[in-house]
Amino acid sequence: MNVKKLGNVSRRNAIKFGAGVVGAGTLAVGVGLQPGNEGKAIAAKYPTTPDETIKALLDGNRRFVQRKRTNPHQDAAWLAEVAKTQKPFASILSCADSRVPSEIIFDQGFGDLFVCRVAGNIATPEEIGSLEFGTAVLGSKVIMVMGHERCGAVAATIKGSSVPGQIGSLLEAIKPAVAKSEGQPGDRLENACKANVLVQIEKLKSSPVLAQLIKENKLKIVGGYYDLDTARVSLVS
Repeated sequence: MNVKKLGNVSRRNAIKFGAGVVGAGTLAVGVGLQPGNEGKAIAAKYPTTPDETIKALLDGNRRFVQRKRTNPHQDAAWLAEVAKTQKPFASILSCADSRVPSEIIFDQGFGDLFVCRVAGNIATPEEIGSLEFGTAVLGSKVIMVMGHERCGAVAATIKGSSVPGQIGSLLEAIKPAVAKSEGQPGDRLENACKANVLVQIEKLKSSPVLAQLIKENKLKIVGGYYDLDTARVSLVS
């Protein structure tokens, strides 16, 4: 992401300014980018609505599960095209777990997905700001918050063990989901992982930038759950 200085505004302050306003045009100006015709040829190859985008993601995952991957957008010509600009059709907030690579799971290629990864797939201010950029400026039509089976960050939160360094900040962000899932029937860890997806979705929806895009039917925020054993992504609601 190229963020130029806006007058005397630093990169950091420019991003803060962009995150506090509503509207793709205003946000683009706030981070030093102007919406234009660049990327139209790329965008034309992608789904045009949030519902079509969700279907494209799930269709790609189905190909992956069935071992029928098409490995799109990975040749030299496409790589040269997206080197000029990017228009990712979907954004993914996923766990940093090494077994959950979004482009592979959804059978996508270069420039297709705007991916933010952090342990426990939590919506920190930095992740929210990144996703605001990915949607309002770059044009992603869906944000999928994707948790996964046997998430170590969620398991550690349930155990309540003492942890070193900054790991505790991750667990603090997951605690509301653990509390929300208490007493539910079934597997405790799976319930907490899915509850965590929903908690992080609500955090994202509190963003005025994302809320405005949702109101204008330009964006949907959905939850996903990745099964490590089957490689299948199911929607969480």
